[in-house]
Amino acid sequence: MNTIQPSLKRQWILEGLDCANCAMKIEDKVKNIEGVSACSVNFVTKTMTLETAEGYAESALLEAERTVTALEPHVKLKEKKAGTGLKTTDNSSHNHAIDGSDDPHVHTHGNGENNTRNTLLRLGIGGILAAAGMLLPVDGLTELLVFLLAYFVVGGEVVWRAAKNIVRGQVFDENFLMALATIGAFGIGEYPEGVAVMLFYQVGELFQGLAVNRSRRSITALMDIRPESANLKIGEETRRVSPEEVSIGDIIIVKPGEKVPLDGVILEGSTMMDTSALTGESVPRSVGLGSTVLSGFINRNGVIAVEVTKTFGESAVSKILELVENASSHKARTENFITKFARGYTPIVVITALLLAVVPPLVLSGATFSDWIYRALIFLVISCPCALVVSIPLGFFGGIGAASKSGILIKGSNFLEALGDVKVVVFDKTGTLTKGQFKVTGIYPAEGRTEEELLQLAAYAESHSSHPIAESIREAYNADINNGLIRDYNEISGHGIEVSVDGKLVLAGNARLMERDGIPYRNPEQAGTIVHLAVDKQYAGSIVISDEVKEDAARAITALKGMGITKTVMLTGDTASVAESVAKQLGVDEVYAELLPQHKVEQIERLESLKSQRENIIFVGDGINDTPVLARADVGIAMGGLGSDAAIEAADIVIMTDEPSKIAVAIGIAKRTRRIVWQNIIFALGVKAIFLLLGAFGIATMWEAVFSDVGVTILAVLNSIRALKVMDINHS
Repeated sequence: MNTIQPSLKRQWILEGLDCANCAMKIEDKVKNIEGVSACSVNFVTKTMTLETAEGYAESALLEAERTVTALEPHVKLKEKKAGTGLKTTDNSSHNHAIDGSDDPHVHTHGNGENNTRNTLLRLGIGGILAAAGMLLPVDGLTELLVFLLAYFVVGGEVVWRAAKNIVRGQVFDENFLMALATIGAFGIGEYPEGVAVMLFYQVGELFQGLAVNRSRRSITALMDIRPESANLKIGEETRRVSPEEVSIGDIIIVKPGEKVPLDGVILEGSTMMDTSALTGESVPRSVGLGSTVLSGFINRNGVIAVEVTKTFGESAVSKILELVENASSHKARTENFITKFARGYTPIVVITALLLAVVPPLVLSGATFSDWIYRALIFLVISCPCALVVSIPLGFFGGIGAASKSGILIKGSNFLEALGDVKVVVFDKTGTLTKGQFKVTGIYPAEGRTEEELLQLAAYAESHSSHPIAESIREAYNADINNGLIRDYNEISGHGIEVSVDGKLVLAGNARLMERDGIPYRNPEQAGTIVHLAVDKQYAGSIVISDEVKEDAARAITALKGMGITKTVMLTGDTASVAESVAKQLGVDEVYAELLPQHKVEQIERLESLKSQRENIIFVGDGINDTPVLARADVGIAMGGLGSDAAIEAADIVIMTDEPSKIAVAIGIAKRTRRIVWQNIIFALGVKAIFLLLGAFGIATMWEAVFSDVGVTILAVLNSIRALKVMDINHS
């Protein structure tokens, strides 16, 4: 993960950023500032994340502000406070003009009803003037003046922006291409076409802006889990305050229908909680006195009093929003490829257009400059890569949003993309495929002893241990333990416990403990973790403790195999008999038992050496003791994100619900997102290639050229919105 200290990582809202190409330019320039170790601009949420090296925080920020202002004068930087959430990027807060007075981009058409109305009015006036020029009996200078007036009403802002960008050294953008193409049309006497193409382009940009903003609103609505207020209890009264104002230890009241604003523990009352916003789980959860509730849960019926245990910045809802928003800083290979492609593609097309305008009339007999200049202008209009740079980030962000709504937190589009190439899934056992809740499932006393005696002996022997196995034995005994009978307690690492109970030497542990003292023992046939007991060096019997398999674990393995996963593997520190029993029950292909954490890493490295370069390996663990393996795998998935800070830090993906079946859902979302992204890439490049050829051969007109630019972008953006669809969490 990041090596930069958290204190040196800051975020800004870029108010007025409505152009994906501009986001790409800002990111490229700011990355090269001295002292900036990383910069990511998220076009979807209009957020810039800046990481600076020690000692450069202020100087790098000032230079970044200057850079943003130089590139996009209308964009204003506003520092983002912790926990502000996706809602800060709502388009209604941006009021910069759309008439070109202070906004150098056409992609601002969703910024309010007034702006949209002004744009439509301006385009309507321009359209009427153009129609007058075509229908009225005018010619010569009068005709030129009518069409020039129509042109500047419709496209004056585009020409002005192109001129300003050229002065700033930014030549190859959509404004330059459209201005050059339409002014060129006037130059060769095609007045009506010059105006009509600019009009069509502006209408297309209007619809494109509306489509992008619709996508943004869909993502915002999908992640609208941020509580707006909290009912703070002060004495006998309650006061409505912002969640940020509440401190640890304060008491808040949550009424029916309200979101829980902060993490805490219930002091009074009981209710049913809708946890779907955080976990994707549709079945309400019953909570009562002493239960932990998380911010983002929705109270269904009862009134509860909650003691706050975390500030808002540290609460579950803040961490989820932060993870989802910051996901764009880890870009997928496809995004990086398109960024580099777009950077070189437009200049190449402009140079090709120049050659197309000049070379054929000089080489081919009968070829005229006016004809080939017109073809070159069409070539220019087609070249804008907007469809790619707008729709691809939207597609990936939509996939991440859909996953989060299903209770799956994906930390970056690179991890989402990597999921699509997974062929091997490696599981930890305890807490991942099993519940990690041990229960006594068998008691096998030696001759002359009863089950009750043996269980009592084990409970006394394990009375001071905090191990889950010891807890399960005490729970099964379910009676008071007289600590006065216990003496000389000694825990023997890797073996078990030696203790004096009522004057008798009791040994409780694994087979190695019995072998150490030369005590003959018997292993029961039942699978599970076996605790052998001996009293004064005489074998007393054994107790079997088993960990329950999760309800959906078998379904998860079946679903993964149905999705093309070639191998499932289980790594565990448990005994071979227990591991093989669980693997057989679930249908896992390979099992490796009695492993320490370093041995698990060795197994991952062995599996890595057997796969091809394009194939990826997932490791699924509990995110705490499996940290080295999570880091080593291509994609690390932690189970149980609710309340587990260590899991969220260690893994690339966090399953919030502890359900292994969600892994198949995550892979399904990744595959669908990649399909959508590549549909957009192939569609956009395919259409452009066709129209570039048609334009070069004189078949396509500027009308078709504008459609191949603006129309394709609108269709690609609308296709990207499909990535927001939340998959069925019971997907199998």
